[in-house]
Amino acid sequence: MERGSVDPQKTTKKAQETMGQATEQASETTSGITDTVAGAAKPVTSTLGNTLGGVANTLGGTVGAATRGLGETVTSALPGGMGRPVGDAVSNIGSGVERGVKEVGKGVKDAGELKRSEE
Repeated sequence: MERGSVDPQKTTKKAQETMGQATEQASETTSGITDTVAGAAKPVTSTLGNTLGGVANTLGGTVGAATRGLGETVTSALPGGMGRPVGDAVSNIGSGVERGVKEVGKGVKDAGELKRSEE
């Protein structure tokens, strides 16, 4: 090879090494940016998630308590034990609504904290 000439194999190898380093640095930078954005968003989404989850739990608890109370009223208002099946059904519906809303509230809180769902 002449003096001052360029060896294509060495140039190609050097270019590949440089591209590999640039790709690695870009990947690290992207990962850092993603972590920063997620970290910055977490307090906002956490506050919102906790607020909405708390409201859902409050509403669910209120509906559950009200329907259980209504069920007890029906049970005691009808003579001869006829109200018991209806009252129990109303109470059970209220408890089911309360449990369902509690699960939704937990999901909202978890989403606000950027947690992954458990399967």
